Amino acid sequence: MRKILRLFDELPDSLRWIIETVEQAGFEIYMVGGAVRDMLIAGGYEKSYKNFDFDFATSAPPQEIIKIFSRVQHPQGKEHFTVPTGMKHGTITLIIREPVESFEITTYRIDEEYLDGRRPESVIFVRSLEEDLARRDFTINAMAYHPFRQELIDLFDGEKDIQNRLIRSVGDPLVRFLEDGLRPMRACRLSAKLHFDIETKTFEAISQAMESIKKVAMERFHDEFLKLLRTEKPSIGIEWMRKSGLLEYLIPELLEGYGMEQNEFHRHDVYYHNLYACDFVPPEKPLVRMAALFHDIAKPRAKKFAETAGQGNVFYNHEVIGEKITRRILKRLKASNQEIEWVCKLVRLHMFYYTHDWTDGAVRRFLRRFDGDVAFLEDLFLLREADRLASGTKQRTADILEDFRKHIQRILEQENALKVTDLDINGYDLMNTFDLKPSPIIGRILNYLLDIVLEHPEYNEKSKLLELTRDFLEGRIMHLAISESEEYPVKDENL
Repeated sequence: MRKILRLFDELPDSLRWIIETVEQAGFEIYMVGGAVRDMLIAGGYEKSYKNFDFDFATSAPPQEIIKIFSRVQHPQGKEHFTVPTGMKHGTITLIIREPVESFEITTYRIDEEYLDGRRPESVIFVRSLEEDLARRDFTINAMAYHPFRQELIDLFDGEKDIQNRLIRSVGDPLVRFLEDGLRPMRACRLSAKLHFDIETKTFEAISQAMESIKKVAMERFHDEFLKLLRTEKPSIGIEWMRKSGLLEYLIPELLEGYGMEQNEFHRHDVYYHNLYACDFVPPEKPLVRMAALFHDIAKPRAKKFAETAGQGNVFYNHEVIGEKITRRILKRLKASNQEIEWVCKLVRLHMFYYTHDWTDGAVRRFLRRFDGDVAFLEDLFLLREADRLASGTKQRTADILEDFRKHIQRILEQENALKVTDLDINGYDLMNTFDLKPSPIIGRILNYLLDIVLEHPEYNEKSKLLELTRDFLEGRIMHLAISESEEYPVKDENL
């Protein structure tokens, strides 16, 4: 179906230049993919909406696209160049700056056989836009638009599926999913992003395509999972994953909490509590959302252990067990080391419980656990608040958390030492003063000094630290009087 539809009040300069440049060279070019879909959903292009990702399909071979843009000037004199990001599959990326803009331009193609369940072994470039659209995943992504002619090309009723809020495959869904095993995950992610349902036959084909799904590299699932976590409500997509069997393949540990009730302070079972906690974290914080999804993942195992020991419905040490489970999951998903450490640390520390009788020293020791990293502290508070709201019994921020924030801010403003490198002394000072050799004893001394300075910040002066070191080496170790309440009590479930 072709129809006249106005989606732009004013076409952005870069889009106009790209289309004019390719057409003046004698080739067709259309806007395709997610931008067309999102403009139809939004009712048109809005400059204030920053998430449009404009891609193009063209009859020009990739080599021609490179030649065309290498010999033309940008009308505003902007620097531009092409990058062969997917030459084998016909994709050239055009970069324009400043500011930097990026556009994928892909030659019309049909795909040959998929052997790895992810990408076609080869592609055949064609001259027909219709053939190119027929190879795409879902109807809502298989539309093309020409802004000069205000022409929408919709061969598979994608606009109708948008109106019905449906994700439906182009053609036979099982064929589409066997071609590319990442498409089922993408369907779940789009459902969360757009708040669409997955059409029945498309959904049923997911469980039938596990052979293809298992061929996809975990790195690909990791990237798609992060995109899911950036949607408005990830729980929608994760629920589709559970119902289809995808979750059992990728993150079976989450399913252990399904149907496992908690206590009077929680309205939801462990599984849904984790999902709703994930939703309560802002979308621009995907790693905190990941930590929220996994923060109570060990409760089923902790509860089983407690029941075996005759302790009843409790979840002792679930944050410690949860860190280990989370690390295994993220390694399986091929997350980066930085992601793993950040998320695991959030899971491990999410059970903090502040009371008004915490001394400044207790707060400094709390901050020491993550070196007083302000960015991490903010993420930890986001997780704590999401955990609280996801209980289903709380409606607003706890006053005690705001009080804790203020106490922490006072400590940070005092610029106290919170890590070894904040001390007014270093390992070289110790070795030179006491004729020590490089060895583990240096680290032991520095950590000993930091323990003292956390309680007595006035001692962070070089001569005093050297004096304390001399006492340490001579066996006169200073003992700090730290009450049990000043350690790190776990959170009260009723907070």
